[in-house]
Amino acid sequence: MKFIKVGSDINASRLSYGCMRIGNKTEREAEAVVKTALECGINFFDNADIYCSGKSEEFFGKAIKNIKRDELYIQSKCGIRKGFYDFSKEHIISSVEASIKRINCDYLDVLCLHRPDVLMDGEEVAQAFEALYSRGLVRNFGVSNFNPMQIELLKKYVEFPIIVNQLQLGVFHTGMIDSGMCVNMDNGFSVDKDGAVLSYCQLNDMIIQAWGPLRSKNGIFSDDETVSGQSRKLAEKAEDFGVSKEAMAVAFISRINNVQPILGTTSPKRLKLLAESENVKLSRKQWYEIYREMGNIVP
Repeated sequence: MKFIKVGSDINASRLSYGCMRIGNKTEREAEAVVKTALECGINFFDNADIYCSGKSEEFFGKAIKNIKRDELYIQSKCGIRKGFYDFSKEHIISSVEASIKRINCDYLDVLCLHRPDVLMDGEEVAQAFEALYSRGLVRNFGVSNFNPMQIELLKKYVEFPIIVNQLQLGVFHTGMIDSGMCVNMDNGFSVDKDGAVLSYCQLNDMIIQAWGPLRSKNGIFSDDETVSGQSRKLAEKAEDFGVSKEAMAVAFISRINNVQPILGTTSPKRLKLLAESENVKLSRKQWYEIYREMGNIVP
């Protein structure tokens, strides 16, 4: 397993494991997939207070109860409530306290604000972060689904570095790549929908945690008939490396320097296959070939 620097003090596995759906499994099944992640060399685990109404964090905590705390990095997210977003100081602090209790740990390595709250009071968020940090409950901070200006607004008030931005990115969701590839061109690929977030995060030493790396418009791409042609081409490329087409899809986004894919499968067998993406070393030519074959253009 390769490792990347997240912030100044986190030596994280290139691949992270996303615990979103383990609360839908049995406790034993959740433990099995978390332990498989550890066996694959994954040491970074992503959670959120809303995942399966807190049960995912609870099952994750039980799965790691015999693992030394300093052998893994735990991230969670807060800010989403039923029908609205809430970055109030009270909610941020209470959410973290509840997550730590469910996971049964002393602190979070990273806390992310889950989705932008239009009604955010920056000073209130800053107070919440300072309180959590001073109490030793959170060591680092990040965001999820934020564009550059929303991050800049947050940074106006918050003194802590924003070290990660969790965004959707995959072979069939490449908008942040497309707009940079087709600058000032008269085509749909040139439309900048996110404020050049890829370059922004690279410029600011911010890791992009890629969620949904295997998604297409109609679910997981390998089961989506509308992209069967691209899927076959990806399988052909994967065959050259002796891995699955899903692992090749992960390797494609891992090739970008500041990207940490989040693997969310609840199948231990599937997780092992996805982890084989670490054995794939794509050349520039191969990466661009995959990009084109997925339906994109290189001007």
